[in-house]
Amino acid sequence: MNEETLYTPEEIAEKLKLSKYTIYEMIKRQELPAYHIGRSIRISETQLEEFIAAGSTKENTFPVEIIKKDDTKHALTASNVRVCVRTDIEGKAKIHIPPEDVILSRQPFASSARNVHKGRVTDIVYDDDRQATVTVDIGFPLKAQITKRSMEELSIKLGEECYATFKTMSVEVFR
Repeated sequence: MNEETLYTPEEIAEKLKLSKYTIYEMIKRQELPAYHIGRSIRISETQLEEFIAAGSTKENTFPVEIIKKDDTKHALTASNVRVCVRTDIEGKAKIHIPPEDVILSRQPFASSARNVHKGRVTDIVYDDDRQATVTVDIGFPLKAQITKRSMEELSIKLGEECYATFKTMSVEVFR
């Protein structure tokens, strides 16, 4: 019998250079398939490979070059936008920024997030009565998912400028 390797969420977090909390959230949202064995959660090698392969077709997935500058790693996009990342990977890679992790604002604000990019709203799609997907061109088309209430309170409109903010830890880096 060919036994497949099973990983804990903590081991997957280490492999993907993400926090274990991000992995648990991805499992909860059913973005990352997992086995529930009693009270334990395990991810098979096959599930991990399929997840990584599917990542290249997910929204907000971009080819990049990982570079290091002043002890900080950046993912440099084809349009020369620098995105702060946390990874051991160097050279050519891909990044994925979950749309639900992108915060939109009218002005920059003080926070622990290292990625703050000014852009222009190029598309707004209402997914249902409570949520919208907003595309902001920050040098590349970045999608953000926000509530309809936030859209109204911020008065976000097509063609207007806004800021897209996300933490370094939100950026998934893979080959």
